[in-house]
Amino acid sequence: MAGMHKAAMWRVIDEERADLADLLVSLTPEQWACPSLCEGWTVRHVAAHLSLAPRARLAPVLWDVVQARGNFDRFVDNVTRREAVRPPADLVTELRAASGSRRLAPGQKLADAMMDVLVHGQDIAVPLGIDRPMPLEAARHSTEHVWRMGFPFHARKRLRGLRLVATDTDWSAGEGGDAVVEGPIAALLLLVAGRHAAALARLSGPGVAVLAKH
Repeated sequence: MAGMHKAAMWRVIDEERADLADLLVSLTPEQWACPSLCEGWTVRHVAAHLSLAPRARLAPVLWDVVQARGNFDRFVDNVTRREAVRPPADLVTELRAASGSRRLAPGQKLADAMMDVLVHGQDIAVPLGIDRPMPLEAARHSTEHVWRMGFPFHARKRLRGLRLVATDTDWSAGEGGDAVVEGPIAALLLLVAGRHAAALARLSGPGVAVLAKH
């Protein structure tokens, strides 16, 4: 699969961050408190998480990892909850300021950053009933990235026995034979990123019955 140029990936990240800032500033307090697709996180938590990466520095990150006893999920959750107590207006300002930044969090790859903002944008929009289209090529690149990366999504292990096929771009993966799951690449990205319930309504094929059991 052909990749994306770095400049194109940064352009997507910039546009997604700016657009999400515009969305967030329009939300009511009730919408900020709405549960997101991330288990245990509200929209406010996701907004806080998205504002963090360009500001993260190695020494504080290492200290937070130690405080989480090396557990990646606990580390992310602890830092996010700490940041989420800040006023929503501050979170919006920092997310908007992140558009144009070329800093990555320690240990983060550019493909991680693009995937992160695409998926978390849906974590916010889907529970609020807001349609938020993904850039097609960026969604394809991110789906392939998640499929190949293993930790922390382990998509190939979770979806073993299924064949995933995009209906709106040239992408497929898996060795499921007749157990085909097909749909828009945006829905497949949510699926490989572990957002099964949000993805199912937009997917079809014999393999959907297998997914529904889980």
